[in-house]
Formats: sequence, structure tokens, C-alpha cells
Amino acid sequence: MTAVERAPGAPNESKKAIAVRERNLTRLQARLNVEAARGDFVGTLNALEDRLNFPKRIDRAKQRAVKRVRKFADEQPVAAAAAAVGLVAAAGGVIWLVVRNATKS
Repeated sequence: MTAVERAPGAPNESKKAIAVRERNLTRLQARLNVEAARGDFVGTLNALEDRLNFPKRIDRAKQRAVKRVRKFADEQPVAAAAAAVGLVAAAGGVIWLVVRNATKS
């Protein structure tokens, strides 16, 4: 080491130099703390967006349901066809009841 490159805390280092080094270190720590806080804030905002963005949540749920139905139809085509017929019959029955009650009055 040369006289210019002294080790931190060396006995010949002036109080002013020590204060400047500590201030710079404190600024560096503050900058690192700010960057870490920004990262945490971004993560929190993303989590909030995922929880509060209902159209996105509905779209994801719809995609999961479509995948499950397709997987079910691929694995058990007869059961899937029977379920589809049952759903159509149920929907037809509901529509028939609504129309019947609407025309009675």
C-alpha cells in the first residue's frame, strides 16, 4: 500500500477523511436500501394487481376450467358426452320453465 491508499481506520487517517468515508458509506447503504425497498414495493404492487384485477382473475379461472374440461374429454370421452347432454337438457329445462311461466301471466 502506498501513502495514498491507506487501509480504512489506519492511524494516520484524518478525522475528516474518516467522516467523508463514513458519509459515502452511509449514502451507499441508503442507495442500496432504497433499491431494496423499490423491489419490495414492485412485488407488493404486482401481488395487489393479481388479487384486485378481477377480469384477469376471471380469465385465468376460465382458462383453467377449459383445460380441465379438455383433459376430461380426452381421458373419458363417453362421460364427457354424457355430461354435455345433461347440461344441454338442464339448460333446455330451465329455458322451458321460464318461457312457460312468462306466457302464463
